[in-house]
Amino acid sequence: MEDHIAAPADLRGDCERCFGLCCVALPFTAATDFAIDKAAGTPCPNLQSDHRCGIHTKLRPKGFTGCTVYDCFGAGQKVSQLTFAGQDWRTVPRAESRRMFDVFPVVRQLHELLWYLTEALTLPAAESIHGELRRALETTDALTRGTPDELGVLDVGAHRQEVNVLLLRTSELMRAGAKGKKKDRRGADLMGARLKGADLSRADLRGACLIAADLTGADLRGADLIGADLRGADLTDADLTGAFFLTQPQVNSARGSAGTRLPGSVVRPVHWTAGL
Repeated sequence: MEDHIAAPADLRGDCERCFGLCCVALPFTAATDFAIDKAAGTPCPNLQSDHRCGIHTKLRPKGFTGCTVYDCFGAGQKVSQLTFAGQDWRTVPRAESRRMFDVFPVVRQLHELLWYLTEALTLPAAESIHGELRRALETTDALTRGTPDELGVLDVGAHRQEVNVLLLRTSELMRAGAKGKKKDRRGADLMGARLKGADLSRADLRGACLIAADLTGADLRGADLIGADLRGADLTDADLTGAFFLTQPQVNSARGSAGTRLPGSVVRPVHWTAGL
C-alpha cells in the first residue's frame, strides 16, 4: 500500500488536473471574502469553459479573497482523475455531476488529514507513535481511493475523530515541557487580541480564534496551530519556526512580511509583499 500513498506534492491543489470542482461544488456568501452569493453545485460566474478562473489575477481587488486563501489539499485532482476517471462534470448526467460535488468535500477532508499525518511522521518528537501514525495514514489514503458510492456513505467525521486522537498525542509529545496557563490556548477566543511580541512558543493554539489578532513579532516557535483561524491576523516579523500542523490556507489568510519566519511546510504568500 505504501507505494500508492500520496506524496506531499500530491497534497497541494493542482488546478490543471481538476475540473474546477471548488468553483462549482462549494457554496459561498457575499461578505468580506466573496463578492457574491453562490449556491453549492452552481458554477461560479467567473469559471470559464476550460475550468480556469476568468479573474484569477484580480481576485483580491474584485472581492474574492476567499478564493485566494483556499486549498483543496489535492482533493480536486484526486476526485477528477481517480474517483471519476477523468470525467468532466459538464459532460455527464446531472445526477453524476451531483455525486462529484458531494464527494469532493469528503475527499478534501481526508486529504487534509493526510497532510497532518504526513507532517506528524516527520516530527522526531513523535517517533514513539510513528507506527500508529503510519497505519492511520495508510487507512486514510485507502479511504480517498474509494468508489463514489463508498465515499458517499463514509462517516468522515468519525474518521476525523479517530485520527485526531493521534494528532493530539503528537502535539503533546511536541510540546512536552511547555508550562503555564498562557501556553494552553486551545479553542481560545483571541479575536483582535493584542499579542505583539507575545511568547507563544510551544503553545497549544488548536482551534483558537485569532482573527485580526496582532501577532507582530510574536514567538510562535513550536506552537500547535491546527485549526487556528488566522484570517487577517498580523504575523509581521513573527517567528513560526517549527510551528506544526500549519497549513497553506491558514498562512494565506493572514498578513505577514518578508521578516515573518515560516516552517518549511508552507510558502510565503505573494500578497504579503505585493501590497494586495
